[in-house]
This record gives sequence, C-alpha cells and structure tokens, in this order.
Amino acid sequence: MIPEDDDADGGGFDVDDWTRLKPFEGRVATLDDVQARRAVFALGDTTDPRVLEMELPQPLIWWEDDGEQAAVAVQAERHVGTGGEVMEVLGLILPDGDSAVALLDDCDLVDDTDPTWRALVASAVDGIGLDDD
Repeated sequence: MIPEDDDADGGGFDVDDWTRLKPFEGRVATLDDVQARRAVFALGDTTDPRVLEMELPQPLIWWEDDGEQAAVAVQAERHVGTGGEVMEVLGLILPDGDSAVALLDDCDLVDDTDPTWRALVASAVDGIGLDDD
C-alpha cells in the first residue's frame, strides 16, 4: 500500500504517479497488516470477511461529509456487519498521503482521465503545505 519512495513525498500521489501505490490484495487484512502499513484497515467486529474482487489500485471520487474528494482505492473487502448488513469497504489513499476508509456505495469509480478526478487531485496537491491564514 505504501509507495516505494514514501520518505521522499509523504506517500501522496498526483495524476501522473498514482499507479505506483501498492495495493493490498489476495486476502483479508489483519491488524498486523495495518500496523506494518501493508493495509489501510482491518475490521474485527464483522463476519464472513472476503476479498472484494476489483482492480487495484483504482482511482475514485469519494463522497464524504465535506464534499467530493479524489482518492485511490488500494484495499477492497466485503464484510457482514453485526446486523446482517453487507458492507463493501475500501481502503483509500488520498493525494496528501493520508489514508481513509469508505464504503463502496460512497464512491464513484473512475479512470485517471476523468476530468473531475484530475481537477480534485490537482487541487489537493496544490493545497498541500499551504497555511490557511
């Protein structure tokens, strides 16, 4: 999940280098995977965890509380919650290198030519390190 040159750029990405993000694939993540920075999340209070089959890394637009945000999915799992609800959960890397967890239902999968995704990435990258004085 962590880019090869994490020390150089803080782990973020731009529209031209997002493909270097290493996905976590092939199995459901454990807490050890998260602590070792191989995975974004590990869910413990669910049943029937499975890998969610999708191509990773995957550019997407995440619809969060503050509006739309560009991200790249690097982990995808399907879990059944305590109430029996099926959750398709994604581990995301944001342009600034932060990570987040989102439901697939809250994301629009795009390709890297999508003009909205590109504009959101550029906006986030341009804003990194700027003070909000």
